[in-house]
Amino acid sequence: MSMEKPTVLVTGGAGYIGSHAALALEAAGYPVVILDSLEYGHAELVERSLQAELVVGNTCDRILLDHLFATRNIGAVMHFAAYIAVGESVTDPAKYYRNNVTGTLTLLEAMAAASVPHLVFSSTCAIYGPPQQIPITEDHPQNPISPYASSKQMVERMLTDFGTAYGLRSVCFRYFNAAGADPQGRLGEDHTPETHLIPLVLMAALGRRQSISIFGSDYDTPDGTCIRDYIHVSDLASAHVLGLDYLLHGGAADAFNLGNGNGFSVKQVIETARQVTGRPIQAIACERRPGDPAMLVGSSDKARQRLGWQPRYPELQDIIAHAWQWHQVRHGMTPPVATV
Repeated sequence: MSMEKPTVLVTGGAGYIGSHAALALEAAGYPVVILDSLEYGHAELVERSLQAELVVGNTCDRILLDHLFATRNIGAVMHFAAYIAVGESVTDPAKYYRNNVTGTLTLLEAMAAASVPHLVFSSTCAIYGPPQQIPITEDHPQNPISPYASSKQMVERMLTDFGTAYGLRSVCFRYFNAAGADPQGRLGEDHTPETHLIPLVLMAALGRRQSISIFGSDYDTPDGTCIRDYIHVSDLASAHVLGLDYLLHGGAADAFNLGNGNGFSVKQVIETARQVTGRPIQAIACERRPGDPAMLVGSSDKARQRLGWQPRYPELQDIIAHAWQWHQVRHGMTPPVATV
């Protein structure tokens, strides 16, 4: 007899990764309730592309959380409601600790009070700090170098302690560089301000910015530019559903890297975008940014082996093509009609 699937509360579910996870949950038959402050999320994308109920609010609001757990029959939580801008976290750490740490603590206390035992947490590879070896595995020493990364590390520690004391079972996913968009064009990346490389490159292709900056072209890499591990957002989303299934079937609390396992350089991203879009993209070499490691590539072997996760879109060409389709529609341009 198949087990009835519990309702999942997706915090931050109107944001980039959270909305794709909600889409994957619905495709897998899970009822979804989204909690999002809409400070950075997009209500119209939820309403257009998802069946989920959207509740506008913040994870720091204990009264609202208690009401949701009392009235929505929630059996598990996926937690994406975090501020993510590394630079801003350095200049305004209070904002990051209040939302990312205190907001999560409030959520965990509400879960414990409502006897909701399962949490899938959106963590980050930034908790490792500068890499001591490549590829980075889950047992790599942790040395976060920003308040953003420290806030994620603190939450991971809280989850361990809540597991010991209150029986919470959690899966932490440490992402590398989320990229791309829903292959069917329903959802995609839309940050303000935008700081991620692929959307910035595509903005240049659309003519919405004059050029793209390459921060450092003298690194010890094959073409001199930084190498990063780009993972398709739909592959991230599928891993979250597998992580939830794992917990619901009795899996022990654990942490998993989510990356492509392959690194792509800044120059490779720009050149692939030129090929995908068929447009010139001006690139300007600039000085290195402080703190940028030459290479960040993760091992996802543990997620593959323990969760059966298999990325469907590991190729950079597919990641950029799906993002390009999304950005053209999002920014008022219809994609070219395919010719037979």
